[in-house]
Amino acid sequence: MILYLIISFIACLVGAICGIGGGVMVRPALDLLRWTSVATISFFTSCMVLAMTCWSVGRSIIAKDKIIKLKDITPLAIGAAVGGVIGSNIFNLIKNYFTNHDLVGSVQSALLMIVSIAVLMYSLFRERIKPHHLTDPFSHVIIGLVIGVASSFLGIGGGHINLVVLYFFFGMNSKEAAANSLYIILISKITQLVATAVTGNIPEFDWISLNLMIFGAIAGSAVGRVISKRISNKGVDRLFNTLMVLVIIISGYNIWQYML
Repeated sequence: MILYLIISFIACLVGAICGIGGGVMVRPALDLLRWTSVATISFFTSCMVLAMTCWSVGRSIIAKDKIIKLKDITPLAIGAAVGGVIGSNIFNLIKNYFTNHDLVGSVQSALLMIVSIAVLMYSLFRERIKPHHLTDPFSHVIIGLVIGVASSFLGIGGGHINLVVLYFFFGMNSKEAAANSLYIILISKITQLVATAVTGNIPEFDWISLNLMIFGAIAGSAVGRVISKRISNKGVDRLFNTLMVLVIIISGYNIWQYML
């Protein structure tokens, strides 16, 4: 069980620096260990990401940081929240339709791998791609919907997808994108977990394991926030790219494991 704490701590430490919530690391790591069901892994990941983003965003608001652009990003966050509920329902329908949950897990791992490869490619060649600066709130909501559906179905916070969106559509640098990504994830995960509780789709889980993950998330977020203030934008980019490579490798291995 101590591995739940360690995995959560490391994922949220890195997540707080890069703005990815940590779910993109925890999801494939727990899939790799295969200690519990696919649905429970998704639930654990969502709870951990919520705890991590609550701490990070809350500290930013208390410190009166102006890096989070509430006026511009809130419509995107609302769209992501609604999309998250839709994506969660789609996942539950597919999970209930297929009796072979390993097949569902393999599809999730494959999609996560494809998305992570695309995100890594964008990150590596970002300087050659001209960013945009969208100002229409309606377009923000639509983009948020797409982010939310994809992230929720994959069972992750969606931070690495958020970052690409914030780079490309809002012209943010690495640290700005990281902070605003965590805000989007926070709004989305609150909505998703409330909807999960209301619809009664909470899977069976072990309270001790969940509490260990939440504690690790908060501790990792606190340490990551300190490190973030001392690291450059290029340092954040290098860490993020390294993380994407690890996620791609682990996802590929998980696909092979699920198919055995």
